[in-house]
Amino acid sequence: MKNIALFASGAGSNVLNIANHFKNKPEVALSLVVTNNPKAGVIDKCQQLGLPLVYTSKEALKQGDFLEKLLRGHSIDLIVLAGFLLKIPDSLVQAYPNKIINIHPALLPDYGGKGMYGMHVHRAVKENNEKESGISIHYVNEHYDQGALIFQAKTALTPTDSAADIAAKVQALEAIHYPAVLEKLLYD
Repeated sequence: MKNIALFASGAGSNVLNIANHFKNKPEVALSLVVTNNPKAGVIDKCQQLGLPLVYTSKEALKQGDFLEKLLRGHSIDLIVLAGFLLKIPDSLVQAYPNKIINIHPALLPDYGGKGMYGMHVHRAVKENNEKESGISIHYVNEHYDQGALIFQAKTALTPTDSAADIAAKVQALEAIHYPAVLEKLLYD
Protein backbone atom coordinates (compact mmCIF):
# COMPACT_ATOMS: atom_id res chain seq x y z
CA MET A 1 0.00 0.00 0.00
CA LYS A 2 1.26 3.46 -0.95
CA ASN A 3 0.03 6.39 1.16
CA ILE A 4 -0.28 9.92 -0.17
CA ALA A 5 -0.77 13.13 1.81
CA LEU A 6 -2.19 16.06 -0.14
CA PHE A 7 -1.60 19.67 0.93
CA ALA A 8 -4.08 22.22 -0.44
CA SER A 9 -5.02 25.84 0.27
CA GLY A 10 -7.71 26.55 -2.30
CA ALA A 11 -10.67 25.15 -4.19
CA GLY A 12 -9.33 21.60 -4.27
CA SER A 13 -9.55 20.93 -8.01
CA ASN A 14 -6.21 19.09 -8.00
CA VAL A 15 -7.26 17.09 -4.92
CA LEU A 16 -10.46 16.05 -6.68
CA ASN A 17 -8.58 15.16 -9.86
CA ILE A 18 -6.01 13.09 -7.96
CA ALA A 19 -8.73 11.36 -5.92
CA ASN A 20 -10.61 10.45 -9.11
CA HIS A 21 -7.43 9.11 -10.68
CA PHE A 22 -6.65 6.80 -7.76
CA LYS A 23 -10.21 5.76 -6.77
CA ASN A 24 -9.98 2.40 -8.53
CA LYS A 25 -6.42 1.69 -7.44
CA PRO A 26 -6.70 -0.05 -4.06
CA GLU A 27 -2.93 -0.14 -3.66
CA VAL A 28 -2.87 3.68 -3.31
CA ALA A 29 -4.54 5.52 -0.45
CA LEU A 30 -5.14 9.24 -0.13
CA SER A 31 -4.49 8.99 3.59
CA LEU A 32 -4.60 12.63 4.57
CA VAL A 33 -5.36 16.10 3.28
CA VAL A 34 -3.75 19.06 5.02
CA THR A 35 -5.00 22.62 4.60
CA ASN A 36 -3.92 25.93 6.08
CA ASN A 37 -7.09 27.74 5.00
CA PRO A 38 -10.18 27.24 7.18
CA LYS A 39 -12.37 28.58 4.34
CA ALA A 40 -10.81 26.59 1.49
CA GLY A 41 -13.09 24.86 -0.98
CA VAL A 42 -10.98 21.73 -0.56
CA ILE A 43 -12.69 21.19 2.80
CA ASP A 44 -16.06 20.53 1.13
CA LYS A 45 -14.41 18.30 -1.46
CA CYS A 46 -12.78 16.23 1.29
CA GLN A 47 -16.12 15.84 3.05
CA GLN A 48 -17.77 14.72 -0.21
CA LEU A 49 -14.97 12.25 -0.92
CA GLY A 50 -14.64 11.02 2.66
CA LEU A 51 -10.99 12.04 2.86
CA PRO A 52 -9.46 12.74 6.28
CA LEU A 53 -8.66 16.43 6.63
CA VAL A 54 -6.35 18.24 9.03
CA TYR A 55 -6.05 21.99 9.48
CA THR A 56 -2.67 23.51 10.28
CA SER A 57 -1.93 27.13 11.01
CA LYS A 58 0.99 28.92 9.44
CA GLU A 59 2.72 28.94 12.83
CA ALA A 60 2.25 25.19 13.35
CA LEU A 61 3.54 24.54 9.85
CA LYS A 62 6.70 26.53 10.53
CA GLN A 63 7.46 24.38 13.56
CA GLY A 64 7.10 21.24 11.46
CA ASP A 65 7.13 18.76 14.38
CA PHE A 66 3.35 18.37 14.47
CA LEU A 67 3.13 17.65 10.75
CA GLU A 68 6.11 15.35 10.68
CA LYS A 69 4.61 13.22 13.48
CA LEU A 70 1.22 13.23 11.76
CA LEU A 71 2.71 12.16 8.42
CA ARG A 72 4.82 9.42 10.01
CA GLY A 73 1.72 8.20 11.87
CA HIS A 74 -0.02 7.75 8.52
CA SER A 75 3.03 6.05 6.92
CA ILE A 76 3.09 8.65 4.16
CA ASP A 77 5.13 7.70 1.10
CA LEU A 78 4.56 10.87 -0.92
CA ILE A 79 3.53 14.42 -0.02
CA VAL A 80 1.74 16.14 -2.88
CA LEU A 81 1.25 19.90 -2.96
CA ALA A 82 -2.04 20.51 -4.72
CA GLY A 83 -2.39 24.27 -4.65
CA PHE A 84 -0.72 24.71 -1.26
CA LEU A 85 0.47 28.28 -0.92
CA LEU A 86 2.71 28.17 2.14
CA LYS A 87 6.41 27.35 2.11
CA ILE A 88 7.18 23.86 3.35
CA PRO A 89 9.52 24.06 6.36
CA ASP A 90 13.11 22.95 5.84
CA SER A 91 12.74 20.29 8.55
CA LEU A 92 9.92 18.60 6.61
CA VAL A 93 11.88 18.82 3.33
CA GLN A 94 14.82 17.14 5.08
CA ALA A 95 12.58 14.48 6.66
CA TYR A 96 11.06 13.62 3.25
CA PRO A 97 13.86 14.08 0.67
CA ASN A 98 12.54 13.70 -2.89
CA LYS A 99 9.15 12.74 -1.46
CA ILE A 100 7.46 16.17 -1.61
CA ILE A 101 6.10 17.04 -5.04
CA ASN A 102 4.73 20.36 -6.31
CA ILE A 103 3.05 21.44 -9.51
CA HIS A 104 3.70 24.96 -10.78
CA PRO A 105 1.51 26.66 -13.42
CA ALA A 106 4.37 27.79 -15.67
CA LEU A 107 7.49 26.49 -17.32
CA LEU A 108 10.10 26.81 -14.58
CA PRO A 109 12.51 28.41 -14.06
CA ASP A 110 10.40 31.20 -15.60
CA TYR A 111 7.59 32.68 -13.52
CA GLY A 112 8.58 30.91 -10.33
CA GLY A 113 9.39 32.03 -6.82
CA LYS A 114 7.63 33.63 -3.90
CA GLY A 115 4.34 35.25 -4.87
CA MET A 116 4.19 33.53 -8.26
CA TYR A 117 1.10 31.35 -8.11
CA GLY A 118 -2.27 31.08 -9.81
CA MET A 119 -3.46 34.10 -11.74
CA HIS A 120 -0.31 36.07 -10.79
CA VAL A 121 1.61 33.69 -13.04
CA HIS A 122 -0.91 33.74 -15.89
CA ARG A 123 -1.11 37.55 -15.89
CA ALA A 124 2.69 37.78 -16.04
CA VAL A 125 2.79 35.29 -18.91
CA LYS A 126 0.16 37.35 -20.77
CA GLU A 127 1.92 40.68 -20.07
CA ASN A 128 5.15 39.28 -21.51
CA ASN A 129 3.39 38.05 -24.67
CA GLU A 130 4.72 34.53 -24.25
CA LYS A 131 4.09 32.11 -27.09
CA GLU A 132 3.73 29.14 -24.75
CA SER A 133 3.14 28.27 -21.14
CA GLY A 134 2.65 25.02 -19.29
CA ILE A 135 3.20 23.12 -16.10
CA SER A 136 6.25 22.08 -14.15
CA ILE A 137 6.14 19.19 -11.72
CA HIS A 138 9.13 19.27 -9.41
CA TYR A 139 10.57 18.07 -6.13
CA VAL A 140 10.30 20.54 -3.28
CA ASN A 141 13.50 21.79 -1.71
CA GLU A 142 14.26 24.65 0.67
CA HIS A 143 13.58 27.34 -1.97
CA TYR A 144 10.36 28.28 -3.78
CA ASP A 145 10.09 26.49 -7.14
CA GLN A 146 13.77 25.54 -7.31
CA GLY A 147 13.62 21.79 -6.70
CA ALA A 148 14.70 19.38 -9.41
CA LEU A 149 12.29 19.14 -12.32
CA ILE A 150 10.43 15.86 -12.78
CA PHE A 151 8.20 16.71 -15.74
CA GLN A 152 7.07 19.62 -17.90
CA ALA A 153 4.27 19.94 -20.43
CA LYS A 154 3.67 22.88 -22.76
CA THR A 155 0.69 24.51 -24.39
CA ALA A 156 0.71 27.01 -27.22
CA LEU A 157 -0.66 30.48 -26.57
CA THR A 158 -2.21 32.93 -29.00
CA PRO A 159 -2.02 36.73 -28.85
CA THR A 160 -5.75 36.82 -28.11
CA ASP A 161 -5.53 34.51 -25.07
CA SER A 162 -6.49 36.30 -21.87
CA ALA A 163 -4.93 35.41 -18.51
CA ALA A 164 -8.10 33.36 -17.84
CA ASP A 165 -7.64 31.53 -21.15
CA ILE A 166 -4.04 30.75 -20.23
CA ALA A 167 -5.18 29.50 -16.83
CA ALA A 168 -7.70 27.17 -18.46
CA LYS A 169 -5.07 25.74 -20.83
CA VAL A 170 -2.64 25.20 -17.95
CA GLN A 171 -5.32 23.61 -15.75
CA ALA A 172 -6.13 21.19 -18.56
CA LEU A 173 -2.47 20.11 -18.56
CA GLU A 174 -2.56 19.71 -14.77
CA ALA A 175 -5.61 17.45 -14.98
CA ILE A 176 -3.99 15.21 -17.57
CA HIS A 177 -0.45 14.98 -16.25
CA TYR A 178 -0.26 15.49 -12.46
CA PRO A 179 -1.97 12.26 -11.37
CA ALA A 180 -0.10 10.18 -13.97
CA VAL A 181 3.28 11.57 -12.90
CA LEU A 182 2.42 10.96 -9.24
CA GLU A 183 1.48 7.37 -9.97
CA LYS A 184 4.78 6.82 -11.77
CA LEU A 185 6.71 8.33 -8.84
CA LEU A 186 5.00 6.00 -6.38
CA TYR A 187 6.42 2.99 -8.21
CA ASP A 188 9.90 4.25 -9.09
